[in-house]
Amino acid sequence: MNLELFIAKRLAYSKDKKTFTSRPIIRIALAGVAIGFSVMIIAVSIVIGFKEEIRNKVIGFGSHIQISNYDENNSYESRPIDKEQKFLQVLKNDKEIKHIQVFATKPAIVKSADQIEGVVCKGVGTDFDWKYFKDHLTSGKIFSSQDSTSSDSVVISEILAKKLKLKVGDDLITFFIQQPPRARRFHIAGIYNTGLEEFDKLYMFCDIGQIQKLNDWNRSQVGGYEIAIQNFDNLDQIGDNVYNLIPSELNARTIKDLYPQIFDWLGLQNINAIIIITLMIVVSGMNMISALLIIILERVNMIGMLKALGSPNFSIRKVFIYLAGFLTGKGLLWGNVIGLTCIFIQSYFKPIQLDESSYYISYVPIVFSWSYLAILNLGTLLVCVVMMTIPTLIITKIKPLSAIRYS
Repeated sequence: MNLELFIAKRLAYSKDKKTFTSRPIIRIALAGVAIGFSVMIIAVSIVIGFKEEIRNKVIGFGSHIQISNYDENNSYESRPIDKEQKFLQVLKNDKEIKHIQVFATKPAIVKSADQIEGVVCKGVGTDFDWKYFKDHLTSGKIFSSQDSTSSDSVVISEILAKKLKLKVGDDLITFFIQQPPRARRFHIAGIYNTGLEEFDKLYMFCDIGQIQKLNDWNRSQVGGYEIAIQNFDNLDQIGDNVYNLIPSELNARTIKDLYPQIFDWLGLQNINAIIIITLMIVVSGMNMISALLIIILERVNMIGMLKALGSPNFSIRKVFIYLAGFLTGKGLLWGNVIGLTCIFIQSYFKPIQLDESSYYISYVPIVFSWSYLAILNLGTLLVCVVMMTIPTLIITKIKPLSAIRYS
C-alpha cells in the first residue's frame, strides 16, 4: 500500500474541526485556482476563435494559394494565362487540395448620381465557390455564371452600396481605365458584408467573361487560379509544392504572402494568450503555496510523529505533494465547469458584442478544442504540483521532539 497516498487522502477529505484555520485559506486558494484556470480556458478559446474568424474572412476573398503571372505582384490589372495547364490535373489529384477556381481582376471606377468610388472588379467563373459570400449576404442573391454568355450582374459590398446610395436591383455604371477607356452598366444582384472594411470597400464581383471582353481575351484565358486546401496548418508546405510544380513564368503565393501584415498581427495574439496563461498559473501556484504552508504548520505535530516513527523527510514531503495535487485537481475541476459554461453561453447566445468596424467581427468569437483543454489541464496541474515542492522543504527543518510538544 502507498502509505503517503493514503495519508494524503485522509488529510484531503478529513472533516477534523481542528483544521478550522486552514479551511478558509484552502477555499480561497481553490477559488483562485478555479477562477484563474477558467480565465485561461476562455482566453485560449477567444484567441483561437478570433484568429480563425479573421483568417477565414481573408481567405474568403483570396483563397489559400493564388497562381498568377510574376508581374501580378504590385498591380490589380491581370495579365492572361492559359486556362488549361498541365499542372492542374496533378493538383486536382492531390488529397490536400480541396478546390481550384479561376479568377481575373481589373481596377475600375463606379459611379452613381452624385458619388464615385474606386474598386477592384474581380471576375469569377462557373467554378467559383460562393459559400463564403452566401453566408455574408445582407440582401439579394448570388449571380450565376455561364461559359457561353457573360452575366451583367454584380455583387457589391454594403459599404459601397451605402456610399453610392444603391440597392439590389439598381444599375451600376462602371468605368474601366484603359486605352481606350470603357464603360459598363451592371445590375446589382446582391449585397454582402463581411466586416473586413478594407476588403469590403475594395472588391466588387462580376462574371469573368466581362473581364475577358474588356481585356480582349478569349474564353481560354484567365487572370489566375485560386486554390483552397484542406488544412491551413499545411499551407506553407503545400504552397512550396505548388510553386515547384508550376512553370517558371508563373508565381504561386499563399494568403500569408499576399497579406503579411494581417497574419503577422494575428500571430501576435498568441503572445497575449501566453502572457495570460503564465500569469494565471503563477497566481494559482502562489495561492496553493500559501495554503499548503498553512496546512503544514497545522500538521507539525503529525509530522513530528511520523519522523519519530522513522519516516524520512522525502516520504513526508510526498504526503503533502499528493495533498497539493488533490487540492489543485479540485480547483481545476471547478475551473473547467466555470470556463466551459462561459464558453457555451457565448458560443450559442453571443451576449458579448463587439464593434465590427474596430474588431472586424460583431461578437466575441469562441472556438473550443478538447486537445487544448487537455493540455491546459495537464500543464497547469504539473506546474502547480512542481511549485508545491517548495513549501514542503520546511518539513526538513522540523525536529521530531519539538514537533511532538507543539500543539
